[in-house]
Amino acid sequence: METSKLLDQLLQSGQEWARKGRQWVEEKADIPAEGPEREAALKGAAKGAAAAGLLALLLGTKSGRNLTTLAAKLGGLAALGGLAYQTYQSWHGVKSTKPVEPGTPVDKLSGDEAEKRSRLLLKAMIAAARADGHIDDQEREKISGQAKSLGVNEEMLAFIEEQLNAPADAAGIAAETDSQEAAAEVYLVSRMIIDQANDQERAYLRRLSNALALAPDFVAELERTATREQGNH
Repeated sequence: METSKLLDQLLQSGQEWARKGRQWVEEKADIPAEGPEREAALKGAAKGAAAAGLLALLLGTKSGRNLTTLAAKLGGLAALGGLAYQTYQSWHGVKSTKPVEPGTPVDKLSGDEAEKRSRLLLKAMIAAARADGHIDDQEREKISGQAKSLGVNEEMLAFIEEQLNAPADAAGIAAETDSQEAAAEVYLVSRMIIDQANDQERAYLRRLSNALALAPDFVAELERTATREQGNH
């Protein structure tokens, strides 16, 4: 499975989560509330529900986390790329009349460039999801099992496991961005994941924005976009 396809499925499942709530995700993934049946259901989830189940595991269903409704807008790679691009144009238009190309949206890339950007965004999602350190060894095993049920190949599975075992490295993620567009996408997808009520996760998002060298007023514009989109869903 290409990373872009996996990421697109995760974002789409996040959209449904944001619209219909945690209960819908667990029902769609056929995840019982507790006990051995829960683990068995996670391993045997149908392909159509596997992305929702994987996202639920990445976010930690035990923690009571609620996915930000920004996810209702980021319902796929095209939406993510478009929203980041529009936000940049809106912000830059206030500052200057000189056209500036922010970079290419993720959904407009192809080949190796598409794979590289998609892996960066998946890495950013996983880092944001574990910024509070909530993913333990047992949960990592469940995530691997759910990823396999989604059809993830061994190479991608190894990548996911590597990210689950790595520290949430904002500086490392920022070092892989090659444009304002990529930086905005990384920020927005991370903003979708973090729990605003969690001090550690808010602090991680601040570290990320600093590492990405995003101008404070651009971050404010991205936050306005996120708040506006949350209000529309």
